[in-house]
Amino acid sequence: MGLSKETSALPQPFARALQELTDHVWRPEIEIDEIPAPQRIAPHSAAITADVISDGDELGNGRLVLLHDPMGNDSWEGTFRLVSYARADVEREMVTDPLLAEVGWSWLTDALDHHHAAYVAPSGTVTSVASQSFGSMADDPARAELEIRASWTPVLDGGAGLGAHLSAWDRLLCTLAGLPPLPEGVVMIPSARRHR
Repeated sequence: MGLSKETSALPQPFARALQELTDHVWRPEIEIDEIPAPQRIAPHSAAITADVISDGDELGNGRLVLLHDPMGNDSWEGTFRLVSYARADVEREMVTDPLLAEVGWSWLTDALDHHHAAYVAPSGTVTSVASQSFGSMADDPARAELEIRASWTPVLDGGAGLGAHLSAWDRLLCTLAGLPPLPEGVVMIPSARRHR
């Protein structure tokens, strides 16, 4: 992935964070695409989508937006903000579990803590939906899905340190999609096929 920005014209902290986003090594099951970033939320932004694919099946997907306002933003409590959307199909019985929303949110915070990704001002929602088709669509299988929408302010050092947050998001996507965490000590090897 080559996030197409002329970095010399960017504030140094954002250019540094953007480089970490470009260079990040994702888990093999995650395919990343660059997408247009929102233009009106912050002076500087970048965005990616991710598909979690295992054995040819898409297990989940998500979007991640990196925002930067050099002047800071009171509601962010900082100059950077990450905005995340992640969703995956789940077992139908899971959506009736009253603790599912809390568990889903803990997947995000646990992933951030696991990768020592310092953050402030987290916010978000966890939504579970079950759907049943009727009429001419009655043959469609019943579906259940879990969606986590979240944003948080990464505590970065001059733009450095975004990699820990990307690793946490990688972990969140895979957990949501039902993939086990990689064993400790396993190092991911960069692969051109993961970046489309």
